[in-house]
Amino acid sequence: MSDGFQRLIVDAPPAVMSLNMQAAMGPVRQPQRSQFELLVRHFLERFFNHENASPDGDGKTRLVQLAFAAGLPGLMVAVYLWPVYHPVIVYPPHPHSVPGPPPYWVQMNHHFFFVIYSFVAMGLVTVFEWDLFFPDLLDIQVMTTLPIPQRRVFWGRVAAIGLLIAGFLFDANFLAPIILPMSTDPPSLISLEMGHVAAVAASGLFSAFSIVAAQSILLALLGERLFRKISLFLQGAAVTFLVMLLLLFPVLSGVTPSLLQSGNRLIYLFPPYWFLGVYQHALRGAEAISEFRTLQNAGLTALAAVMTMAVIAYPIAYLRRVKNLIEGAVARRGRNSALRPANAAAHTVLVRKPVGRAVFHFINQTLLRLPRYRIYLVLYGGVGLSVLIASVLRLSVEHGQLRAEASADGIRAGVGIVAFWVTIGLRTAFVSSGNQRGGWIFRFTHGRPAHYAAAIDGLRAVKSWVLTSAMLATALVVAVLRVFAPPELLTLHATAAQLLVGAGLCVILTDAVFAQVLIVPFTGESAGETPNLAFTLLKFYTFFPFITTGGLVADIWIESSWAHFSAAALTVLVVHLWFRYRHSESVRINSQQAEVEEGEDEFPMRLGLRY
Repeated sequence: MSDGFQRLIVDAPPAVMSLNMQAAMGPVRQPQRSQFELLVRHFLERFFNHENASPDGDGKTRLVQLAFAAGLPGLMVAVYLWPVYHPVIVYPPHPHSVPGPPPYWVQMNHHFFFVIYSFVAMGLVTVFEWDLFFPDLLDIQVMTTLPIPQRRVFWGRVAAIGLLIAGFLFDANFLAPIILPMSTDPPSLISLEMGHVAAVAASGLFSAFSIVAAQSILLALLGERLFRKISLFLQGAAVTFLVMLLLLFPVLSGVTPSLLQSGNRLIYLFPPYWFLGVYQHALRGAEAISEFRTLQNAGLTALAAVMTMAVIAYPIAYLRRVKNLIEGAVARRGRNSALRPANAAAHTVLVRKPVGRAVFHFINQTLLRLPRYRIYLVLYGGVGLSVLIASVLRLSVEHGQLRAEASADGIRAGVGIVAFWVTIGLRTAFVSSGNQRGGWIFRFTHGRPAHYAAAIDGLRAVKSWVLTSAMLATALVVAVLRVFAPPELLTLHATAAQLLVGAGLCVILTDAVFAQVLIVPFTGESAGETPNLAFTLLKFYTFFPFITTGGLVADIWIESSWAHFSAAALTVLVVHLWFRYRHSESVRINSQQAEVEEGEDEFPMRLGLRY
């Protein structure tokens, strides 16, 4: 029996072993790994141990969390399908209503979920690891000094990307085929398993290789400098589309049977339908409708096309990236004259004191400079925009034609959605650790902890920056949604109610989420313990519905009379003043603590109570 297999079935050795036990084990045998294998392991580790994926440096923990997060939804949906296919017989049973499996089109929608989930999960993973698919300056500086052929480095990265895609494809989909046969009792187990595996694998691979191919083609055609200018927008658009696709699944499942039966040409323009055709054709064979065979052929052809484009374009983009990093890009520095009026207005209205202005411009110059903060903006902005679209958009099929319309309640709730995701996303970026090189000046000039006057001016500048951004985003969304809004939301009273609810939520949320933030943005230190991902998600699931529902109810209530408008405005003012007072007291207490020297343990002085 080999040592590798034996380690899988025997207990792990104790953490602490006696000297006799260590002597009995003999000399430690280091595994013999080739240079190529070491390169692949290195690139794979970087996928999970870079500053975007694991700011605390614990890549293994983050890998386990991502594995559970990717594999759990498919498992839970497969388990929840059991009562749908095994309904309880109500006593006394009706002679003409014997429980049985759901109709065919309902079963098809169940299969459709797994196709869409594989598409979304693989797309999000690929977008999140976007920047690691090509070498960066650190790779060039290190790899070129080592006796490693550059061709081997290239193939090592390609192998690591392939293992990443294959690993997440397996992780996101391997549990559902185990549970589905027990939950659905299919007529043919082999057909179900073959159709499911083929459909979700093709869907996930198409999503991942589409993003790799698009990134490679754009980088090869535009070059590094132009590509970087649009990279953030492309990542945000991809995240928005993928998350919106998953959120709109209940709507899509309602219109899919009508679209397929009517033969609408739109089904051939939507990639998940292609792989649904793979699923249904493998499951039903000749009994499936003819559209499924056509969709299957389109999906397999498209998959082969994007894989071919990725294989051709990736080496070209790789060489162009390496050439740009070696030669260096010409840095063009200068002040943007278009920002001068905005800066002058900010100095006059928002930040009048020098400390506040310093913090304000420190945020402007830092937020888009580091990859970690950019990916925070992309993820939160993409998720928020997708939730907004899913709340507003309503789809229906009439006479074989797809119709889209806007929901009045969805538009009313949209202001709360935008305010929530903007403030939460900025708060997450601002309190993240790791930018000590840029924040040392504040500790040097303000003290540690900062003096009260400097601290309160800087923190109020932070809240002014966040509040201004949230209000601008909310006003922009209200203006855009007016194009699709029904007539009852275009009146003066309804417009004023939406603006008041949006501004009030921006003010209250900014005060609430920054109530315990007592540091300059981007200068926090790494926490001593690993953050609880489950608890973080629980807070989102708890407060987000409450805020959006509260905004919807408040909007309807304010629209009823101008007296309600005045009462709501007064309530927002009172809550803001209360938060302002509480925040000032927290800053004052924090500033009165004993100053901590560089490298000194802060725990005895703050007892873990100061952020």
